[in-house]
Amino acid sequence: MKEFIEELQTLNAGKIKENEPLANHTTMKIGGPADLYIEPSSVDSLKQIMELIQKHNIKWTAIGRGSNLLISDKGIEGAVIKLGRGLDHMDLQGSELKVGAGYSIVALSTQISRKGYSGLEFASGIPGSVGGAVYMNAGAHGSDISKILKSAHILFEDGSMKWLSNEEMDFSYRTSVLQKKRPGIVLEAVFEVVAGDKDQIFAEMQKNKDYRKETQPWNYKCAGSIFRNPLPKYAGRLIEEAGLKGYSIGGAQISDMHGNFIVNTGSATAQDVLDLIQFAKDKIQEQFGVSLETEVEIIGRK
Repeated sequence: MKEFIEELQTLNAGKIKENEPLANHTTMKIGGPADLYIEPSSVDSLKQIMELIQKHNIKWTAIGRGSNLLISDKGIEGAVIKLGRGLDHMDLQGSELKVGAGYSIVALSTQISRKGYSGLEFASGIPGSVGGAVYMNAGAHGSDISKILKSAHILFEDGSMKWLSNEEMDFSYRTSVLQKKRPGIVLEAVFEVVAGDKDQIFAEMQKNKDYRKETQPWNYKCAGSIFRNPLPKYAGRLIEEAGLKGYSIGGAQISDMHGNFIVNTGSATAQDVLDLIQFAKDKIQEQFGVSLETEVEIIGRK
């Protein structure tokens, strides 16, 4: 690792920190340290960083804005690559929108609606980055990323880079090929947006955002939806019917606003959250015979 860090520093490719607390980089404010934290300054610098990672056989993990993420109290081994300010570019040419993976999906939906383009209204209340949204096919209000994505620029584990079409991304409910078959990092995305009535588009976006504020605990430290919806049923509704809203373990609590959210009341550990997840899964299985699967990504040392 020492030799890797020394070579990395010569690249001048972005921020580098050892033993960086990852609680500082997640919306839940939970997570142990990264052996090495790297924030690339551009797509080109990320490519150089990945070449060094391959050369030194370093384990790596990519994160975005830290939503939909639960990081172990023991942290993450190897290098943690945060896709942030160096990958937050945006370019709109006609109906084609090219965006860097580090761009906030909420900010993007706001910017595009104000320009009079439709397609991203559903994302107005989704926290996180464009890269994360593409990776997991984020969605809400009856739409998702798969409905508007034309192609995604991916950096794979072996250091190769390729643009994948919508079809090649193999989207399904909250899932893409990057989770199922070919691990990689989303660098950029190209979306198809449609010109429309600016006031109508912005009103729809605002309605979605207001709905989230009224029904979900975004003013608390949380990671978004914890469980995938076992369609046609809904995880939050099952948890509410089981009487679990407000139930807590340690500093982790099932939100009393929405059953599919777990909030950090101030002192929660990742283990508290994991214990609460397991408790909820057991209760729902016992009462309804439904097996809940987590939507939140759980990563780090065991």
